[in-house]
Amino acid sequence: MLEKIISLSEVSLIDFLGVANANINLLTNAFPQSKIIARGEQLTVRGSNDQIALVEAIVNSCVAHLDKHATLTEKHMQAYIDSVLNPTGEESEQPWVEDKDVLLFGNKGIVIKAKTPNQRKLVDAATTNDIVFAIGPAGTGKTYTAVALAVKALKNKEVKKIIITRPAVEAGENLGFLPGDLKEKIDPYLRPIYDALDDMIPAEKLKFYLENRTIEIAPLAYMRGRTLNKAFILLDEAQNTTSMQMKMFLTRMGIQSKTIITGDKSQVDLPKNQTSGLGEAERILSGINGIAFVELDGSDVVRHRLVRKIIEAYGKQEK
Repeated sequence: MLEKIISLSEVSLIDFLGVANANINLLTNAFPQSKIIARGEQLTVRGSNDQIALVEAIVNSCVAHLDKHATLTEKHMQAYIDSVLNPTGEESEQPWVEDKDVLLFGNKGIVIKAKTPNQRKLVDAATTNDIVFAIGPAGTGKTYTAVALAVKALKNKEVKKIIITRPAVEAGENLGFLPGDLKEKIDPYLRPIYDALDDMIPAEKLKFYLENRTIEIAPLAYMRGRTLNKAFILLDEAQNTTSMQMKMFLTRMGIQSKTIITGDKSQVDLPKNQTSGLGEAERILSGINGIAFVELDGSDVVRHRLVRKIIEAYGKQEK
């Protein structure tokens, strides 16, 4: 009897095994002549060479499914078993539906997708351009969609790392009164980024990515002097960059990298004597091939229904 050890280090063992070990029980019952043991981050399969090859094919499909969908039900496991063991060679019906608007599947089966026409424009623009500016008011999903695109690119191995940054500009408050060192002072400003990542990446894997700097979240000042190759780079709250900061950021981009800049021109917190780098970039860079500008508006607001009315009311007052 041969033995094969299959690594499950890339996925959560709990998710792979299923509720009350339902998934692994299905797999074990499908191969009664083999022995399948799950322990730690490994699956040990004992049996004939042919049986081991079939089990490995099913496990690899399930691991890929978990990586994409973040959940694996008994129906999914049975579908993959049937697809391998089906003697007719016909594909069994898959118990999940592909949706072109779905960017990725987050934690606990959360479906993360473009929800509005302008969010779809943002996704399409990021597919065909290396630099995209997403400009619009609060609640339009600019940052969330941009983070989802970055995580999708990382999962698909299109990039090696994600860099997320934003200027540390005070919105009517003073950083000096916040406790802690610079990182602890900056982290509250980066909370929306962490919240988005929490939805999209399992906690243990996110911790690993942050610790080994596969995902890097830092204030804009930390970008100076760097060249960012094969990275997905996101600049959030870009309306609070100065002209020099915006130019510095845009020139960090290295080979095989993509950049999304998000901002709300109605919420500039810079001193009155400083020009927003976002507005200036829009004037200077419009028309350059490979750089796209996507405008979002009140119709894209995906927060509480009153947020859209608040934005509209303030817009009328400003006009």
